[in-house]
Amino acid sequence: MSKVTLDSIREAMEHGKPTMVDVAKLAGVSAMTVSRVMNGKTLVRESTRRKVADAVAALNYTPNQEARNLAGSKPIRVGFLYSNPSAAYLSEFLVGLLNQSGLNNVQLFVEKCEAGNHETEHTQRLIDNGLDGVILPPPLCDSEAVLGCVERAGIPAVVVACGSPAPGLGAVSIDDYDAAHYMTRHLIALGHQRIGFIVGHPNQSASARRLDGYRAAIAEMNADAADELVVQGMFTYRSGLDAAEQLLALAERPTAIFASNDDMAAATVAVAHRLALDVPGDLTVTGFDDTALATTIWPELTTVRQPIAEMAREAVQALVRRVRAMREEEPAEPEQTRMDFVLVRRQSDAAPRVRPPARLPAAARTL
Repeated sequence: MSKVTLDSIREAMEHGKPTMVDVAKLAGVSAMTVSRVMNGKTLVRESTRRKVADAVAALNYTPNQEARNLAGSKPIRVGFLYSNPSAAYLSEFLVGLLNQSGLNNVQLFVEKCEAGNHETEHTQRLIDNGLDGVILPPPLCDSEAVLGCVERAGIPAVVVACGSPAPGLGAVSIDDYDAAHYMTRHLIALGHQRIGFIVGHPNQSASARRLDGYRAAIAEMNADAADELVVQGMFTYRSGLDAAEQLLALAERPTAIFASNDDMAAATVAVAHRLALDVPGDLTVTGFDDTALATTIWPELTTVRQPIAEMAREAVQALVRRVRAMREEEPAEPEQTRMDFVLVRRQSDAAPRVRPPARLPAAARTL
């Protein structure tokens, strides 16, 4: 942290409760820009929004509620319905969701709902809180039962990481197909021709898109397309263990395994270690999402960074903008935003190791 940043924090603490001006100083923007971010205005760069969000978190800034009410900023009641087998993904999502809810004067209502288990009942219980809108992460973003319930309630919704959102829904996503395609081509460029792939849970549309991206890259680069190299997972660590054991038990095992999320990739590394395989010397392993788990195992994972926290923030902002427009009886078309992914290289990928033969051929020994 720079000296200016430290001085700004100290100054804010010395005169008591931090103000919007303190947030602006720490973020390196104007107070007007902070106000625009707080009120969900659209004409602000995403990088600037992140700076403001980070400054708010660093200063533990809380907007003056009376001032905001005088400005006509009535609280917005947002429901968050979740069911995700990856604790790491959910944790990242909640960080972004909670931070942005604080910035935008959002009252958050949370309901857990296991996919396929009383979905309509849980959704309706959440809606009965008098919500202004709903945010649906995977896999519930793909649930016809949940989406039907929200539609009947007549409230706006933003789905996150949904494959093909309906025209009436707000949406925030990355291009899962392109991301998986890019990672697979990266592995082939390293020299891998036999690449195992662990598919995500079949109830999430992202799983199919990632599998399609992998298969397209394999076909384009004429790599090994054997069916045995594709194994079903469920986005859980346990399913990653099972899938990795299956792949590494093949008579000709893959030199690389690309798992559809970091949980399953971490499980693959664990299986490799148990089998005394060096990662990445004997086996390259890559994941998807870039959750905190990717940097808490050894070796750290090469993975696709899906900006999960930023996607959650954008979902809150998009929903707030739509609700406020509806309150003012202005046109309120849902926003569908595509965010960028990044391939993050760490220590779990390398060119396939070429081992010398255990014994030299007879002809060579006589030279």
